Amino acid sequence: MSGQTFKIVLIKPSHYDADGYVIQWWRSLVPSNSLASVHGLLAACNSEKALGPDVTIEVEAYDECNTVIGVRKIVKAIRAAGAGFVGLVGVQSNQFPRALDLGRQFRAAGIPVVLGGFHVSGCLSMLPELPADLKEALDLGVTLYAGEGEGRMGDLLRDLHAGKAKPIYNFLSAMPDMAAATLPILPRETVTRVAGHYTSFDAGRGCPFQCSFCTIINVQGRKSRYRTPDDVETIVRENAKQGITRFFVTDDNFARNKNWEPIVDRLIELREQHGFRIRLLLQVDTLCHRIPGFIEKCARAGCTAVFIGLENINPESLMGTKKRQNKIWEYREMLQAWRAQKVMTYAGYILGFPTDTPESIAHDIEIIKQELPVDILEFFYLTPLPGSEDHKKLLLSGVPMDPDMNKYDLEHACTAHPRMSKAEWDGVYRDAWARYYTDAHVETIMRRAVVSGINRTKMLDSLVAFSGSAMIEGVHPLQFGFVRRKLRTQRRSGLPIVNPLVFYPWRVVDFMTVLARWARKVVRYRGIMKRVRNDPAAATYTDLALTPIVAGAEDHFVQHYADKLPHTHGAPVRHEVEPAHDVIAAE
Repeated sequence: MSGQTFKIVLIKPSHYDADGYVIQWWRSLVPSNSLASVHGLLAACNSEKALGPDVTIEVEAYDECNTVIGVRKIVKAIRAAGAGFVGLVGVQSNQFPRALDLGRQFRAAGIPVVLGGFHVSGCLSMLPELPADLKEALDLGVTLYAGEGEGRMGDLLRDLHAGKAKPIYNFLSAMPDMAAATLPILPRETVTRVAGHYTSFDAGRGCPFQCSFCTIINVQGRKSRYRTPDDVETIVRENAKQGITRFFVTDDNFARNKNWEPIVDRLIELREQHGFRIRLLLQVDTLCHRIPGFIEKCARAGCTAVFIGLENINPESLMGTKKRQNKIWEYREMLQAWRAQKVMTYAGYILGFPTDTPESIAHDIEIIKQELPVDILEFFYLTPLPGSEDHKKLLLSGVPMDPDMNKYDLEHACTAHPRMSKAEWDGVYRDAWARYYTDAHVETIMRRAVVSGINRTKMLDSLVAFSGSAMIEGVHPLQFGFVRRKLRTQRRSGLPIVNPLVFYPWRVVDFMTVLARWARKVVRYRGIMKRVRNDPAAATYTDLALTPIVAGAEDHFVQHYADKLPHTHGAPVRHEVEPAHDVIAAE
């Protein structure tokens, strides 16, 4: 065994489009924190010589969203090393069919495969028995891993090295202390395949809230755990050594991290005293503006954009899914607080709550456009993800759900809706993107950005990408990237490989058509921005969404939902809104 290499290849799988081709880009948009975390754990195992003093653990990491996975090449490399395995990491439900196809190929070549992520952990945490797809993985000889890896990775490696891996490793009952968590560092060559060279880290895990559609609370727990400020500073410094200073902080809610202030103080010091060019994308809740100094300090620490789980503006829908922490009467104040610090706001909005109808959704989107100063709005189907309370309830009640996990990407209707047919629900989703990103509203967003001092180039790029990904590429912005790849031979199991004489002419036409649509959108949006920038009145632009909140004054936005406001502490007194104020009726 002297001088042995134990070869590990980590793959973050993508998933399939409607034609069965892997969704893959020259550059992807969102970095994978799971890939970074597992890579860091394995690098630590190598430093600690977990397999003995004479065994080198060699790790490669690939995100399939931006990298072609050469199965034969990987098999050859592991065989040449004499030992090793393939790790399919961070596998979400919609990625499981692709992960299983990859696992099938590696197992056919005799390579050990370990598969972990939210689908495995979610199913094991919430379901009374293994679903059919996990059983299929076990039948292939794939090892399933549920839970987090801190403090356990060495034992897993020793089992694999000895050829004695268990079918299932389940650590969901004991969450590790993040104060001792390994640093999630990826090599520069992996990071630079992400647009903007963003990498990621989690400053905390777990969430105390009880949203019924969420999987995080059942996979990472409802007790929040946190990294130390020292560790976060080390993560930033180690990445900076390889020229990486842009970070997506993947905490489900950074504002609830008890260490948020010492963490951002460290980052402020690195930026203001040591010249680090840090840029942060944070995820926060709708009550973060209540924390004294939080927004201001995050901006000083390098936060240029935040993702906010707005989810809905109808209090009835929010209460129905246990998202009681969202107070719609504070939405405008919260969004204006971020805008005052020149931070761009992205918000998620869920379509398909039980009370939704095509008419109510269209009405609500028009309300948002006129009365909330949110920049980028992205839409999702209400999806019963495995690992969520919603999925468990539907399953145990015998309610039909789509059996194809590839569709659980928040872009498909996966179960019936009480008030909309599937065709209506699909139409609502398509219409939502077109309704929000009209040229008129895109111009409004640009005008708000210019008068607020938000980076115009960043705003323009985001508007192009988020409006075009769904309407041109047919994928959600969070699965978007730049320059789509479609490999003829990498198609979903069970679908035929198209003849080259048919595939390549089709692909050329497909690519050129999409490229022409993107070119038209870019030219049109640049024209709008140029018009806004050159407008003498741009510096004094205002509208209802930008109007400052006056204490004690009636909030017109809130009064649209007067009859649905909960009787909770802090909620405004109900007043019925006059029909003449209805923005849909006024159109």
